[in-house]
Amino acid sequence: MIVVGLTGGIGSGKSTVAKVFETLDINVYYSDERAKELYFLSHVKPKIEQLLGKEAYLSDTTLNKMHVSQKIFSDADLLKKVNAIIHQEVKLDFERFAEQHKAEKYILKESALLIEAKLLPSINKLIVVTSTLALRKERIVKRNKLSEEEINKRIAQQLPDEEKVKFADWVIENNEENLLIPQILSIHQSLMA
Repeated sequence: MIVVGLTGGIGSGKSTVAKVFETLDINVYYSDERAKELYFLSHVKPKIEQLLGKEAYLSDTTLNKMHVSQKIFSDADLLKKVNAIIHQEVKLDFERFAEQHKAEKYILKESALLIEAKLLPSINKLIVVTSTLALRKERIVKRNKLSEEEINKRIAQQLPDEEKVKFADWVIENNEENLLIPQILSIHQSLMA
């Protein structure tokens, strides 16, 4: 089985690309979504509360995203500590996912911070989704309702596209000029060959 990483900056359209792969019956591990769930593991929650305070959780099933974002995106050291906890849990969770799907030709591992978190050794191939900064910001505003300042903080935590593509086996341009599906089908066909 080939593990294909799928990454791109916030608002690039990674999730849209992943959904298209799912229509091709490819199993996708959504690292960012799973990470949000892993915050609630009984051995993780106390560590997060120690770093971010009890306010990090609104309830037993709801993370206080606003509080967590404000804390970690304004303190690089705190972000590193939280990431160290969560990334380890995601790593173990992904290993279980990969084991469940080992009979597949390939699976996708979607992650915004695949390169930044030094996860390249955990994959065999890499797809980078790119988009113009203006289009990314437009998508983020529509989806997340964040301020310009918040958007810029999040973008600053990620490598720019020109750095990410240096690691890529394939680049998907999601810029409203190039059709997505032909780009995805071309990659899919080469992986199935």
